[in-house]
Amino acid sequence: MKSFRRKPRRRPKTVVKPTAWVKCARILVALAFWGCGALQTTAQPPVLRVGTSGDYAPFSLAADGAGVASARGFDVDLARAFARDRGLRIEWVEFRWSELSRDMAAGRFDVVMSGVTVRPERQLLGEFTVAVVETGAVVLVAAGGATQVSDLDGPEHRVGVNAGGHLERVAARFLPRAGRVAFSENAAVREALAKGDVDAVVTDTLEAPHWMQGLPTVRALAPLTRDRKAYWVNPARPELARDLESWLLDRELRGDLEAWRRKWFGEGGSRRTATPLAALLDAMDARLSLMPAVAEFKRANGLPVRAIAREQAVLRKAHADVSRAARAEGRDPLSACGIRALYRAQIEAAVAIQESVLAAPPEPSPRFTPDLDRELRPAISRLGDRIARALVRLPPDLSADTIRVETERALRTPGLANDPKRRIASALGSLFAASPGEDATCADQ
Repeated sequence: MKSFRRKPRRRPKTVVKPTAWVKCARILVALAFWGCGALQTTAQPPVLRVGTSGDYAPFSLAADGAGVASARGFDVDLARAFARDRGLRIEWVEFRWSELSRDMAAGRFDVVMSGVTVRPERQLLGEFTVAVVETGAVVLVAAGGATQVSDLDGPEHRVGVNAGGHLERVAARFLPRAGRVAFSENAAVREALAKGDVDAVVTDTLEAPHWMQGLPTVRALAPLTRDRKAYWVNPARPELARDLESWLLDRELRGDLEAWRRKWFGEGGSRRTATPLAALLDAMDARLSLMPAVAEFKRANGLPVRAIAREQAVLRKAHADVSRAARAEGRDPLSACGIRALYRAQIEAAVAIQESVLAAPPEPSPRFTPDLDRELRPAISRLGDRIARALVRLPPDLSADTIRVETERALRTPGLANDPKRRIASALGSLFAASPGEDATCADQ
């Protein structure tokens, strides 16, 4: 007989309605996915604001009537290459030389790449990279004019300069009695010489060949200075200064910088400047170049040249800075005693410059009078960081002769005698021969 079993009753499905917060969560997830897709298609590369003048061949020169975005030149090439390598979009910011420092202080640029000369007062407003080329100031005169620079140093002579630039300072230094005519436009300086409105103009060894084109009777009088051209970074962008310097060192090592120099400067400007040793000595010399201003502040405020407690603090900070830089670069630590000896040699060089300045009477009306705590020491601290980073990048196989020759050549701050240079070179050469395991409390040297 057939058995009938009652089928189990199916329970009705329970429909769980999402709560309000679940609905919100779903909406937010959907918006997030939609937003990411939109960002991938619309996001722009980060902007790098590059200051350039567009009037300074062969660094940055724009065609007449064209904006600086169309400029050509050595620094323009390097700015574009750096931006391309780092995935940045350049925003070109035009400046006038007479307003450059004011614009930097106002934060108009992230970096200035336009043939800027490294000067002590500019160190207070921003951080320079390693030099990319070296130049010298020259005086251009027409045929039949002066045969030496000193012939022009009289009120009867008119000398044209670019207002606000480094070369105006050079003219004031070497031609203090001449009648200087400052032009707000750099191109107007050459035009004044071509028209005979001035007896001479001040330019540099790399710009001079461009100005002399079409002026066959103009000749150049010997270089008056040895100057570094570097890139000037806004102090609010320390990471940019570090990255740009690393990029320059890498490009120098690969030979790219030399190729760019040959393209724009020819054989005369092809010397390698962006090496680890040059970066170190550039930073040391920049630090020493601030010592005359330090001395004048101490003179005006009755402070002694030597402050033993501060010197000891500098030595302790140096060891910490160099150790931190070595870790960041993945390098072996350097000898504590070797670091102390090198920084002690720098301190003695700084003291020697200050004493040299104070041995002479003060300037009647100095143009450069910064405050020690608010301006000079922050700049000196930035340079200390540069020195530490450069120091740990040095190759360990540098010869003592190379170090000696380059140190004597690179440390050129007025008032620095040969003995302090030799002590710095000796301490630098001994640093890599010392053991990194030495006790950090080694005797003062």
